[in-house]
Amino acid sequence: MKKLLVIHNKYQILGGEDSNIHDEIDHLKKHYEVKYLEYDNSEKIKLVDLIGFVTRSNINSNKKLIFELDTFKPDAVYIHNTWFKANLGIFKILKNRNITTLYKIHNFRYDCGRFLLASKHLRGKRNCDACYFQKKFQIFNKYYQNSYLKSFFLIFYSKKLFRIIKSYPIKILVLTNFHRRYLESMGVDLSKIYVYCNPINLNNIKPQTSVHSNYAVYAGRLTNEKGIESLLDAWLLANITELKLKIIGSGNLDSKLKKKYKKDNIEFVGNLSNHDTLLEIKNSLAVITATKMYEGQPRLLCEASSYGVPSIYPSFGGMDEFFPLNYSLSFKQFDYEDLKSKIYELENLNKLNKLGESVYDNIASKLNPKKLLEQFQNIIDDE
Repeated sequence: MKKLLVIHNKYQILGGEDSNIHDEIDHLKKHYEVKYLEYDNSEKIKLVDLIGFVTRSNINSNKKLIFELDTFKPDAVYIHNTWFKANLGIFKILKNRNITTLYKIHNFRYDCGRFLLASKHLRGKRNCDACYFQKKFQIFNKYYQNSYLKSFFLIFYSKKLFRIIKSYPIKILVLTNFHRRYLESMGVDLSKIYVYCNPINLNNIKPQTSVHSNYAVYAGRLTNEKGIESLLDAWLLANITELKLKIIGSGNLDSKLKKKYKKDNIEFVGNLSNHDTLLEIKNSLAVITATKMYEGQPRLLCEASSYGVPSIYPSFGGMDEFFPLNYSLSFKQFDYEDLKSKIYELENLNKLNKLGESVYDNIASKLNPKKLLEQFQNIIDDE
C-alpha cells in the first residue's frame, strides 16, 4: 500500500473546506496509508511565522514537514491550504526531494482575497478579475478584512503562490472544468491541471422529496458575497406566505438581516451542527443559494442532491457541473426576477419530486466513491 502525506493549514473559522478534507482522508484510507500533517492558524502568530512568511522559509513549519518526510517516507504528498502557518516554503522542500506533489485548489484565493467578487470590487453585474487580468494593485481597496496591512500580506502571498502554481512540477487538482479553463487562461500548463471532485457521503437509499415539507433552506455565511440580501428580497417579492425560508448560519450581516427581514415566512435559525444542518436539508423542499462569487464545489448543494433534495442556484462558474443537463431550477446570475420565478416552482411538488430523483442520480454517478478513488490513483501515477 502506497503512503500518502496529506497537508492542510486549518482555518481560524472552520468551514466546508476543513470538513471536506477530513471526509476525503477517510475516503483515501481505503487505498492508501495516510498520514495527516496539520498546521493551525488559531495558534498564536510568532515572529518566526512573520519572518517565514516574507522569506518563504518558516523554520518551525519546515521542521514539522521534514520530520514527517524522514520518518513516514511518503510516496506522494497531497497539499491543501497553506495560508498562513504552513508557508509556501514546503513546496520548495518537496521539489528539492523530488517527491510527487499534488496541490488541490479549493477556491480562487490565489487570484483574489475576496474570492473573486465582493462589496468594493463588485459594482453591479460583473465578476471582478481586476487583480490578474487588469493588473490592478487592489491593496487600495482594503479588500481583505478591510485592512491595508492584511491586504498587502494576502496579495504578497497570492502572487508568490501563483508563481509556484505556474512554474513548479506539481499536479494541480481543481473541482470543476470551469476552474481548469480559468487557470489555463492565466497561463498555467493545462497538462498539469486535473479535475478531481471532493467525495461526499452518499446515501444508500434513494430518497424522495417530502410532500409534507413547507420550507426551503439557505445554509452558509451571512455575508455580502453570498448574496443573502438578494435572496431574501426575491423571497419576499415571491410572497409565498404558506412556505418558509430557513436561514442557517451567521456572519457580519446577521443583525442587519434580522431587523430588515423580520417576517413570518423567514426564520433565522443561527448556527447548527453539520448533522442538524443536514437534517434540516433532508426534510426541506429545496436548498437555495444566490452566491455572487465563484465557488469550487458547492458542498451543501451536493449533499442536498444526495438526499434527493433539489437546489435553486445561480448558473455561472462551475456550478452547473454538479447538476443534470437542462436542469430547470438554476437562474441567471444577478437576475433576481428569474430567481423569483424559480421560488414559485417550490409550489409544484410533482416537479420537485422528479427533480429530486434527477439530482440524486446525477450526484451518485459524478461522486461515485470507487470512481473517485480510481481517478485519484491515475492522477498520482500519471507521468
